[in-house]
Amino acid sequence: MPAIVIIGAQWGDEGKGKATDLLGSRIDYVVKFNGGNNAGHTVVIGNQKYALHLLPSGILTDGVIPVISNGVVIDIEVLFHEIEALVARGVDVSKLRVSANAHVITHYHRTLDKVTERFLGKKQIGTTGRGIGPSYADKINRVGIRIQDLFDENILRQKVEAALDQKNHLLVKVYNRRAISADEIVENLLSYADRLRPMVADTGLELNRALDEGKTVLFEGGQATMLDVDHGTYPFVTSSNSTAGGASTGSGIGPGRITRVIGIVKAYTTRVGAGPFPTELFDESGEFLRSKGFEFGTTTGRPRRTGWYDAPIARYSARINGVTDFVMTKLDVLTGLTTIPVCVAYDIDGVRVEEVPVSQSDFHHAIPIYEEFPGWAEDITGVRKFADLPANAQAYVLAVEKISGSRISAIGVGPGRDAIVVRHDLID
Repeated sequence: MPAIVIIGAQWGDEGKGKATDLLGSRIDYVVKFNGGNNAGHTVVIGNQKYALHLLPSGILTDGVIPVISNGVVIDIEVLFHEIEALVARGVDVSKLRVSANAHVITHYHRTLDKVTERFLGKKQIGTTGRGIGPSYADKINRVGIRIQDLFDENILRQKVEAALDQKNHLLVKVYNRRAISADEIVENLLSYADRLRPMVADTGLELNRALDEGKTVLFEGGQATMLDVDHGTYPFVTSSNSTAGGASTGSGIGPGRITRVIGIVKAYTTRVGAGPFPTELFDESGEFLRSKGFEFGTTTGRPRRTGWYDAPIARYSARINGVTDFVMTKLDVLTGLTTIPVCVAYDIDGVRVEEVPVSQSDFHHAIPIYEEFPGWAEDITGVRKFADLPANAQAYVLAVEKISGSRISAIGVGPGRDAIVVRHDLID
């Protein structure tokens, strides 16, 4: 039965929750498989808006079991803050599962993230300062704290002391900060253990059994392809694999079980943080996209960098992820533009380049080559059938589809949960 992966196909903030909502009651499990609370989903239900940072967006869908799997790094304080906020609004969170193998973000991870970024000065990467990178670094260095460690105080204390033995030298001698007490960390983490215990499970086993039983499992990636630690614009990337392959390592299901990969693209492009962005706009067009699309980070509130649609990036994402379907979001934001440029290739030192260059230096110097398409003025937020879109809007979607490497199966035409036009079914 379907194991479906949803990934961002640009630099994040594409509106992945829109695709999750579209599949809705046809899904049994929604799984967050990477990242932490360094990115978020905004979901609009009726006149209610929900901003989720750590919890998978499926937690808002009745009957769906939400899972935070082993590839995620968890700030437990943030987790319970989100849970409490949803409960206060009448959302049932009792089905939430948390992997025993997921790693924990501690106070010292957040501290190191902030002071390290500050220390870099003009060479800053643009992290959110939420401890994501340092937590993943500890995971790779085998000094990380896992959820299961909170249920054995002796093991927890040993691991925290071992981690701080090195980190306190760094904080005190390099960054001129105070040392962090192991007791302080252990006491804080243990304070969550009893509340956390009922949620903790062998999520990899449960997900595999669910697939064996014919249930549909949706894997929801955080961040996006161009922020993947291996395949993104390194070093201006996140600290995890946010591409489709990360769904397997981050959840414990085999890659052969994945039946469909849905890539989410905006009808234009945005980015938060530093790094190359060939189609970035610095004029009134960029401000038009930012203000009309409300392009401010769900988690950080930072204004997003904005630019036109980049087809080479879409093709790259289609190739890297094995995208079977694209969902294009925010087509409505382009309403009112006389012409809409689309990047179809790059000029790099006078040479036309059709694909994303492997050299980071070349990508930094890439100049977009545009084709322009006529815009439309009609309000499309109430449209639900492709044939009812303005002719120029239809032509824009079809032209972009032709050069993006996979079919565009659905189109977001407004912020509402139901504001979507479906061209092809995303499960059958």
